[in-house]
Amino acid sequence: MSDNQPSPDTILRLINGYWSTGILGAAAAHDLFTHLEAGADSAAQLARRAQISERGAQTLLDGLVSVGLIDLAGGRYRNTAAASQYLVAGRPADLSALARLKLTHMGNLTALPEVVRAGGPVTDAAVEVADNPHWGQVVPAIAAQSVPAAAVAADVLQLERAGEISILDVGGGSGIYSATWLERNPAARATQLDWEPINAIARRLLAERGLADRFTCIDGDFHTTDFGTGTYDIALYSHIAHQEGPEDNIAVFTRLKDALKPGGALLVVDYVVDDDRAGPAFPLLFASEMLLKSKQGGTWRRADYHAWLTKAGFSDVSFHAAPPATLVIAR
Repeated sequence: MSDNQPSPDTILRLINGYWSTGILGAAAAHDLFTHLEAGADSAAQLARRAQISERGAQTLLDGLVSVGLIDLAGGRYRNTAAASQYLVAGRPADLSALARLKLTHMGNLTALPEVVRAGGPVTDAAVEVADNPHWGQVVPAIAAQSVPAAAVAADVLQLERAGEISILDVGGGSGIYSATWLERNPAARATQLDWEPINAIARRLLAERGLADRFTCIDGDFHTTDFGTGTYDIALYSHIAHQEGPEDNIAVFTRLKDALKPGGALLVVDYVVDDDRAGPAFPLLFASEMLLKSKQGGTWRRADYHAWLTKAGFSDVSFHAAPPATLVIAR
């Protein structure tokens, strides 16, 4: 290949991108990152500790070096800083469960060409219903991805110095925001609104952390359940806006504005794209997930959030980075 011709390397990596998902999911399934963190630094040692074949261990190590999750130096393997923080069992932001879950979702992408043609889901799988048994697997698996953003939000909102505040978490899922914030502020109280099976998961998490006495759940659908009036100091709407259309988001933001006390703040957390849709990379890529799974959702622009929140009655809207998410704070 001549010097002035581009290499097909990037395109081939993308075409075979499922290899990376498979390698990461398999490594997480066998706790390879946890074993590496504990000192196993060769294929033979990993094979013994994980009770897998040495050939399999070496193949996973090769792949993980390729995707930049493991370093190799002097014949010894070790986790990168990112793998150590986000893929080791027991760490607060461990994403291993999500890696294993995504491995089971790979087949769904075969429908994407038809979904693109149709402009939305081509099957009525009724995923977003209260009694779907998959919540028991999905909700805990996705909790860890909110740990960094919850910590950033606590800093931005200065929750540690906020005193006796009341928090409403709409569609709170695992309750990870409430858990993080109540640990930061021992005088705060939180209420989570979500479907009953999901709230049960959150109650367990908060109980495990010794926070159950300051955590309340409301079982219901946020589209129809009353938020109250002038009740809360902070309202949270995390990773929900991307599955809703513009009008529905405006309606919820308006109701949340009414639910806040004077001077209260609404925090919206989501994957937000720049106004010209040139970045950031992860939110742009996440749009395909919404096309596959939602009828009107998407990765919305900063300008969209600003316009919607202004229509809902907020006058001060600011944006704060918490990669790959963005925090939108409205007062």
